[in-house]
Amino acid sequence: MAYTGDVTRGGAPAVRTLGHLTITKVSVGPMDNNAYLLRCGDEQLLIDAANDDDTLVSLIGQTGLATVVTTHRHGDHWQALEDVIEATGARSLAHADDAGEIPVVTDTVAEGDTVTVGDCSLEVIHLVGHTPGSIALLYQDPEGHGHLWTGDSLFPGGHGKTTTLEDHTTLMDDLEAKVFGRLGDDTWFYPGHGRDSTLGAERPHLAEWRTRGW
Repeated sequence: MAYTGDVTRGGAPAVRTLGHLTITKVSVGPMDNNAYLLRCGDEQLLIDAANDDDTLVSLIGQTGLATVVTTHRHGDHWQALEDVIEATGARSLAHADDAGEIPVVTDTVAEGDTVTVGDCSLEVIHLVGHTPGSIALLYQDPEGHGHLWTGDSLFPGGHGKTTTLEDHTTLMDDLEAKVFGRLGDDTWFYPGHGRDSTLGAERPHLAEWRTRGW
C-alpha cells in the first residue's frame, strides 16, 4: 500500500520505506499527536514520544531505541518521554532553549547540528516562534528528495500557534530563510499533528500566511 501519511489514534501506523531509511508514523494521545519512528540499518530514532507509551514501546519492538528527539517543549509532545526512556535506555535530545521544560533531556542540540540514526544523518533546523527552542529535522535522501519533520512549526496551511506578532514574524522569517528558501518543492514534510504535505504545495501561500499574522 502506498504511503499517504494518514493515521488515526488506535489505527495502524503508516510506513514509508526509502532506500536507506524506514519511516513509521503513528497517531497517539487525545490531541492526535504524530510520533515518528525512523530506522536506518539496525538503529532506531523516535521523534516526539508524545503519548501512549505502550503503543510506542510496542512499535519500537525488540530492535531497541537509540535516541528520542523532542521537537519542542509543549507537553503534548513529551507525555510518554520518561516511560519510553526508562523502557529503552535511549538518549533524549532537545534544543537548549526548550530543554528546561522537557522532563528528561540527556543532551541538547542547536542549529546545524547532526543527529544520526544508523548511517543516516538528520540536520537540526532551529525555528523560533512557536516556542523559543522549536526544531525541525531534515533528512536528505541520497536517492530522492528531502524529508523534513517540523513539529508544530509547519503544517499544511500554515505554521503552528504563535502568541505575539513578533513570534509570528520570527517564525515566518525562519521558515522562509531556512526551509522554503533552501529546500526544493519536492521536500516532503511531516508535522506534529495531522496530514503531511510538500513544500511545493504550501509555497504559494507564504505571503498570505505572513499577512494574516498567525
